[in-house]
Amino acid sequence: MKKQMGTLALAGILSAGLLAGCGSQQNSSTQTAKDTSTQTSKSGKTIGFVVSTLNNPFFVAMRDGAQAEATKLGVKLLVEDGNNDPSSQLNQIQNLIQQKVDAIILNPASSQALSSAVQMANQAKIPVITLDRSVDSGKVATFIASDNIKAGKMAADQLIQALKGKGSVVELQGVIGTSAERDREKGFDEEIATASGIKVVAKQPADFDRTKALNVMQNILQANPNIKGVFAQNDEMALGSLKAIQAANKKGIAIVGIDGEKEAINNVQNGSMLADIAQQPSQEGALGVDNALKVIEGKSVPSTIASPLQLVVKGTQFSGF
Repeated sequence: MKKQMGTLALAGILSAGLLAGCGSQQNSSTQTAKDTSTQTSKSGKTIGFVVSTLNNPFFVAMRDGAQAEATKLGVKLLVEDGNNDPSSQLNQIQNLIQQKVDAIILNPASSQALSSAVQMANQAKIPVITLDRSVDSGKVATFIASDNIKAGKMAADQLIQALKGKGSVVELQGVIGTSAERDREKGFDEEIATASGIKVVAKQPADFDRTKALNVMQNILQANPNIKGVFAQNDEMALGSLKAIQAANKKGIAIVGIDGEKEAINNVQNGSMLADIAQQPSQEGALGVDNALKVIEGKSVPSTIASPLQLVVKGTQFSGF
């Protein structure tokens, strides 16, 4: 997640196809960025939080968790919505550096493109904490996220069990180039390969976006009408693929997503989806603020902090976010 060279360097990176978007039909926001920017800081500390997008329930829950923790600790939290645009996030971090914030929490839209932004913060002696996704270079005080490799493996295990080790499956990828996409793909691919009777017949990006996943899945179904399973690297894509499958009147296709969105959990409970690998974004946001304050105060923090995962299948008690 060189100010003079930032825009030029970023343009080259963006041309490599690292832009992405996340869609949502849900808005669970209880606070606004304006609210957070006017909050009084009791501790005298100000933390910037640059989030990839607030057009996704996962990151809204993360923002809300961060805001609740900031309020509890008396920290002023400045929230910036990157709208899934690395260029916007770069500008937002530049602005936060100019404001001399005490720390920056970054959820990057691109792990590669935002590396230069982290390096800029490093030069300004402002500590950076990354959430859910990290960056490819630059010094990060701590990276807080679920174990995405493990999440991919858990998803593969569910499909292997449901398909009894045989059948064709599809993998919907998130934003190519993000650490979450790479790690979830790695975990899934390694585990699904242990079932010799299962073949991944299509692997396509849908950028963690519901509408894109709907369109991608429609095309995949036309080319592969006999698929038996779908692994979507997040719930928004799982829900988009479900809509495409239902529109095509297909039955018996097992869908596994990752995140823990309430809508996805409801579809697991009613049998429309096989399973969900649930994360806890609100907790990640709170951990981001808590550890940012520790770093500001000169305390040591682990280089990585794991946020727990929970397998949700039909009958599991989990409310989602």
